[in-house]
Amino acid sequence: MPFDEQRVTESFAFDPAQIDDLRTRWRDLLELAVWGDLKTQKIGAVPRLRKRVLELGENLRSVINDRSWIPQERERIKGAMGAMLNLRDALLQLERAAQVIDGGEDFARFERDILAFRQQLLVFIEKHERLWGDLLESLYDEPLDEDTEDD
Repeated sequence: MPFDEQRVTESFAFDPAQIDDLRTRWRDLLELAVWGDLKTQKIGAVPRLRKRVLELGENLRSVINDRSWIPQERERIKGAMGAMLNLRDALLQLERAAQVIDGGEDFARFERDILAFRQQLLVFIEKHERLWGDLLESLYDEPLDEDTEDD
């Protein structure tokens, strides 16, 4: 069963307001990680945090990249889902890096901002994972034979 091209197009129609919100929240986290007063007892933890914030932004950008140049819808969706898995992994790595941050003047703001960003990012991730998963599953849906009765 071929894809419904309208559904595929809609699944890649990212909400501009949502993307702008995520970009702003990510930029604020990056600014806090680079310029904020964040402290920890663990050597190298703040530079690792900076790296993880940057990786997360790069992975978010990868997810929202234009994939219309990919001619086969199935490959377009599979590529997007792979990018989404990388984004989830980057979020997990950022959360791990953030767990060792435990002080500094900007710690309370950082903690609040990272939790709010995580919440909004997961809403975005789950929405598109569901859309793309449903599309891939629709390939394998077989129409019910009208002669067969369900028992």
